Amino acid sequence: MTLPFSMADWLVIAAYLVLLVAGGWIFTPRKTASAHDYFLAGGSVPAWLAAISVLSATQSAATFLGGPDYGYHGDLTYLAGNIGGLIGAIFVAHVMIPRFYAIKATTAYELLTIRFSQKATRWAGGTFLVGRVFAGGARVYLAAIALAMVITGTVDAQGIMIAALVLIVASVLFTFVGGLKSVLWNDLIQFVVYLGSAIAVLVFLRLSIPASNSEIVQGLMHTPEGVNKLKLFDFSMDPSRPFSMLAIVTGLSLLYIANSGMDQDTTQRLLSCKDAKTGAKSLYLSVLATVPTVGMFIVIGLLLYILYDRPDLMGGATASASTQFGGEKISIFMHYILTQLPGGLRGLVTIGICAAAVATTNSALNAMSSVLVQDFYRPWKEKRISPPEHHYVQAGRAGMVVIGFAMFVMAVVSFYWQRYTDMGLLEFALQVMVFTYAGLLGVYFTALFTTRGTTGSVIASLIVGFVTVLFLQPAIAHVIGLPGVLSGLSFPFQLCIATLVAFIVCVLPAGSSKPLATNET
Repeated sequence: MTLPFSMADWLVIAAYLVLLVAGGWIFTPRKTASAHDYFLAGGSVPAWLAAISVLSATQSAATFLGGPDYGYHGDLTYLAGNIGGLIGAIFVAHVMIPRFYAIKATTAYELLTIRFSQKATRWAGGTFLVGRVFAGGARVYLAAIALAMVITGTVDAQGIMIAALVLIVASVLFTFVGGLKSVLWNDLIQFVVYLGSAIAVLVFLRLSIPASNSEIVQGLMHTPEGVNKLKLFDFSMDPSRPFSMLAIVTGLSLLYIANSGMDQDTTQRLLSCKDAKTGAKSLYLSVLATVPTVGMFIVIGLLLYILYDRPDLMGGATASASTQFGGEKISIFMHYILTQLPGGLRGLVTIGICAAAVATTNSALNAMSSVLVQDFYRPWKEKRISPPEHHYVQAGRAGMVVIGFAMFVMAVVSFYWQRYTDMGLLEFALQVMVFTYAGLLGVYFTALFTTRGTTGSVIASLIVGFVTVLFLQPAIAHVIGLPGVLSGLSFPFQLCIATLVAFIVCVLPAGSSKPLATNET
């Protein structure tokens, strides 16, 4: 039985809205003259703020709800995945960021104009836009379904669509006027709310368990199922395990390279600093801050396991767990929010979910708008007329409205799509960018380390990378008769294979240029 939404919950939500309005008024710049100011905050962002924004942009409602779910069902091996994040950060900081600053890039894809052609840049930017609309829309839907459940107690189409629309409109409003500068400071507010709500739940949940800390640790290390839920490193060679050390140092490292250096949603923040050194520092800080942040959500999941599955540590009686609500598949953490949290705290967690969704969405809106304007609209416009720079600021605002509508449509599609598939939306939201990352990795490795490749091979590589990942999905791999070892690959190994195939396709034709130079000293 779900708990009713109390007056204390509504007061907490009202306070959050007041905080957002006040923050929006204080941190929105009164004048934004150029696209550089609008999309890169004038290149004056300190490393610590860029790092928080990167962290806020990458920690979505999927993490808020999925982290505890992973801890409940699994162990700590997901946390070890941050080793891949560090490997990826080292590569991006020393290989990619200096090159971006050397060409004064506004988007990650402008580098391909110098190496190949403007058409190659548009294809790479288009690949990002399609993948990010899918991933962003799915994340909005996930947050909307949680918001509708908590506030209205229903999960019908109308309630979820209204919640999705509210999240999209809020995200557009907070980045519409001031651009990235508004996003950065708004991300700081959202991250504080997001983190604060998680800490409050963690404390309340711990106080609900009568066992001592040492008893909990022993209970997690020695479960009745014979599983050590505090295992951090998985040295298995099983390719179906996504967080084994082999997967971490290969596929997950590639994933983080693509996310930090080829995904405008993250790269945009790294390019908003005063120089390459500061941008690299912000990336390292974000990776280090991710460990305790994600770790906290996994620990919440471990404590939920104690609460629901370990009567020996709960004084003989455990709460009743369910993963269904109104016909919808939900995470164990969502069930806990709906049935166990008291008034006030439930409202705080609700705004925590909203904060995660808004921070991720307004980040994606500004990043996608920058690609749409800088890589598509500006080259087209300047072939015909040279408008004043402020024209592109207005174009960026219009672009965000268009992209916001596209993400809302995708969120609505996700509502109906989930009813015709066995794949959980959480998994889709977390892994969908792998489809676009494979081709981008193949193209960028060609651009950075070889003199080969043409515009045509770039386009072919982006398509082949996507198709390869598609064919490696277990259900499709089984249908088309791929060998057993390929039909059960986890997504890091799918990314490795697809990246290799995309790279081979991209380097097949001889090029006519030299490897890209760097200004790193």
